[in-house]
Amino acid sequence: MWASFALHATPMQVESKNVLGWIEQVRVSAAGLTLEAKLDTGADTSSLHARNIRGFKRKGVRMVRFEIENPENGELVELERKRIRTVRIREHDGSYQRRPVVEMWVCLGAVKKRVEVNLVDRSRFNYPFLIGRSAMHGDILVDPDQSYTVSPDCDLAGLNP
Repeated sequence: MWASFALHATPMQVESKNVLGWIEQVRVSAAGLTLEAKLDTGADTSSLHARNIRGFKRKGVRMVRFEIENPENGELVELERKRIRTVRIREHDGSYQRRPVVEMWVCLGAVKKRVEVNLVDRSRFNYPFLIGRSAMHGDILVDPDQSYTVSPDCDLAGLNP
């Protein structure tokens, strides 16, 4: 009975959602950087590779300053965002790591969303951006047989961070 329900529900959901591959190009924020991203249905939250992550306060507001590498020329682009919260992420070895969370606009194909992203050193991973379920919710389905199915097609210029 459960399998029958799933078969009937899936086609209706696909019609209103974008089907993307497990690896896609994503444009990040007004900085206009295009990064490779892994769309990971096994992760709830999104993670972005960032360097020199530093917290500070501006007029009593908790902020985060960090750098993202421009994949086109290797230069570091400095960004500042309001720190939304700090999360505690469990690592593969069972230990925990605390990470700052910021909001950023992202563009995947024609999907433009403001999403929460935790900042972390992802240099040991193949992809600098991991898009989790919460960022895909309501808009994106992942086809694990596909990759690089779309190019970012949204204008993020002028949007608030």
